Amino acid sequence: MSALVTVMLFFFIWALFAGRLARGGIAAPLAMVAIGIAATAGSDPLIVIELDTGSAEVGVEIVLALLLFIDATEVSVAALRRQRSTIIRLLGIALPLSLALAWLLGLVFFPDLNFWLLAVLATIIVPVDPTPAGAVLRDRRIPQTVRESLNVESGLNDGFIAPVFLFCLAGATAGADGRTPTAALLLAVPALSIAIAVGLLVGLLGARLIIWAYSAGWTEASSLRLGVLALPLVAFGSAVLLSGNGFIAAFVAGICFGRATRQVPGDALHLTEDVSTMFTLILWFAFGQIVNQTLAEGGLWIYVPYAVLGLTVVRMVPVAISLAGAGMKRRDVLVLGWLGPRGLASIVFGLLAYLGLQSPESDTVANIMVATVTLSVVCHGLTARLIGAWYGRRPDGLEQKVVP
Repeated sequence: MSALVTVMLFFFIWALFAGRLARGGIAAPLAMVAIGIAATAGSDPLIVIELDTGSAEVGVEIVLALLLFIDATEVSVAALRRQRSTIIRLLGIALPLSLALAWLLGLVFFPDLNFWLLAVLATIIVPVDPTPAGAVLRDRRIPQTVRESLNVESGLNDGFIAPVFLFCLAGATAGADGRTPTAALLLAVPALSIAIAVGLLVGLLGARLIIWAYSAGWTEASSLRLGVLALPLVAFGSAVLLSGNGFIAAFVAGICFGRATRQVPGDALHLTEDVSTMFTLILWFAFGQIVNQTLAEGGLWIYVPYAVLGLTVVRMVPVAISLAGAGMKRRDVLVLGWLGPRGLASIVFGLLAYLGLQSPESDTVANIMVATVTLSVVCHGLTARLIGAWYGRRPDGLEQKVVP
C-alpha cells in the first residue's frame, strides 16, 4: 500500500507541472522515466515494483489491449484518405523492410541467437510510438502531411506488428514447453482467426448498441463512457477465453468502434483514454526501475550500437526507399525517417518477451529494449521542438499552418 501511495503522489506532483515540463520540451514519458529511475535507485530504493509475477504480466497485457484499442479508434479516416499513398508505402513497404533489416543487424551483432529470437528482437525495436515526441503532432510549423502521416502510421503500426511479435514469440518459446516451433506456430494461426472474429463482433455490436441506447435516450454520458471502457476488455478477455489472440481482438474492436464515434458524445472515449494514460504512465514509471536493474547488472553498453542503428538505419533507410518517387520534399522524408520514436509498444512487447523467455535470452531482450527505448525517449523527446524550429526558419515551412 505504501508503494501505491508513493507512486500516486509522484503522479499528482507531475500533473501539477506537466504543462510547464511540456513547454520546456520534456514529454510525459521522459518525466516519468526520470522519476522512476530516481525512486527505484540504490540498494535501498524508495519503491520496488515486482515485474516478474503473474499479476504483473496480466497488467501489461491489459495495458497493451487498451493501447491497441485507443490507437485504432484515434486513426482519422479523413487523414488516412488524405495521406493514403504515404501510409500504404510506410506500412506496406517501410515496415516489412524495417523488420527484415532489424533481423539482419541482429544476426550481425548477435550471431549466437536463433532465428526466432532475432525476429522477436526486431519486432521489439521497430514499433513507432509518437508519445516521446508528442510535441511534433501539435506543432503547426511542421507540414500537415508529416504530422498526419506519423499520427496515422503510429495508430496502425502496433496492430500490424502485434501478431508478428506474438507469432515470433511462439516460435522462440516453443522449446521451453516441449512443443516444436512448427506446432507452436500452427496454434497461432487459428488464434488470429478467432481474434478477428471476436474483435469484429464486439466492435460492431458494441458500437451499434451504444449508438442505439444513446439515440433512444436510455443512457447518459457518464454511463456511456463506462460502456466504452468495457469494450476493449470484453474483446480481449473473450478472445483469450476462446483460445484467441486478445490483442488483435482489441485492435479490431477499436477499428470497428472508431467508425461510430461521430454518432456518440464527443467525450465518449475520454474515460478509456484517461485510464489508458494512467496505466501507460505507470508502465513508464516501472521502466525507470528496469533501467536501474539493467545498469546494475552491467554490460548494457554492448547493446547500444544495435539500439542506435535500430533508431536510425532500421527506420530511416526503409522510409527513404518506400517514399522514393512519392513526390515528397527531401526534408519531409528525412523528418519522417527520424521521427520513429520507440515507446510503450516496445516496452510492452519487451516485457512480454522477457516474461515468456528463459535466461539468458530474457536478459538479452531486456537489455535491448532498455537501450532502444531510453535512447529514443531522450533523443526524440529533445529534438521534437528543434524540428519545429527548423521548419519555422525556412520560408517553405510556413506553408503548412493547418490544424489537423
